[in-house]
Amino acid sequence: MRSQAPAPTSAPATSKWDAAIGEGWDVAGNANGGYLLTIAARALGTALGRPDPVTVTAHFLAPGRPGDVTVEAHVVKQGRRFGTGTATMWTGSRPLLTCVGSFGDLSGAHDDAPELVDRTPPELPPAEACTELVPTDTFPPPFVGQVELRLHPDDSGFGSGRGSGRARMRGWFRLRDGEVCDTLALLCAVDAFPPTVFNANLPIAWAPTLELTAHVRARPAPGWLRCEFSSHFITGGFLEADGEVWDSRGHLVAQSRQLALVPRA
Repeated sequence: MRSQAPAPTSAPATSKWDAAIGEGWDVAGNANGGYLLTIAARALGTALGRPDPVTVTAHFLAPGRPGDVTVEAHVVKQGRRFGTGTATMWTGSRPLLTCVGSFGDLSGAHDDAPELVDRTPPELPPAEACTELVPTDTFPPPFVGQVELRLHPDDSGFGSGRGSGRARMRGWFRLRDGEVCDTLALLCAVDAFPPTVFNANLPIAWAPTLELTAHVRARPAPGWLRCEFSSHFITGGFLEADGEVWDSRGHLVAQSRQLALVPRA
């Protein structure tokens, strides 16, 4: 996630930050939504002076293409543990996304906190036994060249017309070149996998995201992340996708839900 760090152009409580959408982060010509969200969230977290997103909800307004963008961040409230604000990303006078988020410090997320966890990480073969996605000009898209994705073999047959019949995607995620995945990168991870609808034996096409909410529970330990995304309601032209991300120590580090458009036949 070595995107250009936003540079401040004015002072809080409302501030503007210059950033850039990099080349090669696209899906079908448009920048991946989770990647765009990390740029906006980086600016918002910096404006709030808090290192970790805890809950962020983004609404995607227009496709993003490589080039310069501006992020306008507004501090709504600073509390003892969390700061909350909004951010809108612009290309010229055109808004690309707007989000609201609460940020804090998750460095001690597992210290002395009561726990009740009745789910376990998804069962996956070792990463080297899973299907690696390698980018092409069409599918897989250029975006997957920026991260490492390995799909569960049972969930990777959709490309040859052998979808599992269940709207689910499971697999491994990590950043390339040994870069450590921080809490901002988790916002990219929750939107990195192929749409769940690909395995539902429905028309295969990219499913544009309308809204994405991410809950970040803790800073991930180094190593591969185990991910699972599933949909249960594909109706009315929309689908929801619920996601879980677990780190190498078996801790749940992020959850997500997004609303997307169902591909047309």
